[in-house]
Amino acid sequence: MTSRTTPSRLRIALAATVATALGTAGLTALSGSASAAAADVTVQYRTSATGATADQAEPWLKVRNTGSGGLPLSSVKVRYYFKSDAAGTAYRFACSWAVKGCANITGTFGTPANPTPTADRYLEIGFTAGAGTLAPGADTGDMQLRFHRADWQTLRQSDDYSFGAAQTSYADWAKVTASVAGSTVWGTSPGGDDPTDPPTDPPEGGQSLFDDFDYSTSSDPRISANGWNVRSNAGGPGVPGATWSPENVTFASSGGNSLMNLRTSTAGTAESTRQTEVLTKAMKFRNGTYAARVRFSDAPVSGPDGDRLVQTFFTINDLKAPMADDYAEYDFEYLPNGGWGEPANILYTTSWETYDPDPWQAVNQHSESRQSFAGWHDLVLTIDDSSIKYYVDGQLFGTHDAAYLPERPMSINFNQWLIDLAGQTSTTPRSYDEQVDYVLHVKDQVLSPAQVGAKVDAYRAAGTTFEDEVPG
Repeated sequence: MTSRTTPSRLRIALAATVATALGTAGLTALSGSASAAAADVTVQYRTSATGATADQAEPWLKVRNTGSGGLPLSSVKVRYYFKSDAAGTAYRFACSWAVKGCANITGTFGTPANPTPTADRYLEIGFTAGAGTLAPGADTGDMQLRFHRADWQTLRQSDDYSFGAAQTSYADWAKVTASVAGSTVWGTSPGGDDPTDPPTDPPEGGQSLFDDFDYSTSSDPRISANGWNVRSNAGGPGVPGATWSPENVTFASSGGNSLMNLRTSTAGTAESTRQTEVLTKAMKFRNGTYAARVRFSDAPVSGPDGDRLVQTFFTINDLKAPMADDYAEYDFEYLPNGGWGEPANILYTTSWETYDPDPWQAVNQHSESRQSFAGWHDLVLTIDDSSIKYYVDGQLFGTHDAAYLPERPMSINFNQWLIDLAGQTSTTPRSYDEQVDYVLHVKDQVLSPAQVGAKVDAYRAAGTTFEDEVPG
């Protein structure tokens, strides 16, 4: 977390989300086909959105193993073809519920090699290794899938190749194709395209870090074993001479979820000031999706209010030299009592290119909102090869330029610290809490806030409290 001793920041306007979307289309149902007869896989389809237009398309699917041996689902790809509403329309995929778990299902969009009037895009469904293997005669069970325009405008699906308005119960559906290990085994594709054509946005990466922070104390050996460091070493940011206190990081259960609590306290002197930070030991995170559910607070747990406090969720790597161009940092920073020249509460999202601590120079881009953010918030940060996007509670908060993309991997951090002791000069002890419900990173894949929620729900439904597949 970079310590900012002056309000020197580059102003930007919030960028609007690039419009996009899916198309949609539907023709009369076809069940069974010559190509399906000899298949090792069949695909069944139904829709729960039957209108010619809809807020979102809802292709619900089941994949069945009709072969004589086990079928690893990670080798299967299923394509649903549709017509985009307009050139350049963007769209978002989501999994509402699945027997195999939404965390084990991927959805990417592509363009057929031979587009047709009813199919110039497709949604390709894949599976992670966690989906397991289908025994002969077994199927995946329900996969309640959906997709929508990124701008949430109404989409037309009556002209989509794979759509079937009359399909309100599951049946074999040859207008959805399936491949196993790259070879088409089910369905009839439009225009001669089949699932061996690579998607335009292939599902690269996808390895995940998830932690529900189900620990006992800050000295729980599982914290270190799971790749975290509870900070105790001296240094910035914050009040010079303050202590970073592992014992002020505690864990509790609330509403069935485990929570991590970061408490920062002071009695108005550097010696009495205790700050808190938890960070990954490895710097191995770069492009992809970062998410956390964080509770910010405006008021102290006890004592007088007014301290210039910073409550955070961020990624960062080390500054190798002043103004080094391979530095990277991406912040959610909430200041409940202002600071850095701000008189009252403000939430910043900031993307850093570099800085010089002395004399202070900063090259960054930020967005802000001057209002209270006390309470729980879903924070999502996505980084791809074109931009950095910040979301708060499912809404786009800021889009930052490609000039601020990371050149090197980073760590994932949470901390709470005091900018200075000038905001409240009392010597009465006081303390402030920041709480964290979970953290998620998905390598090299941009997830929507809805997809993040579905993935977290799937982890919790499976009883998974920790997973780290991200290579070091």
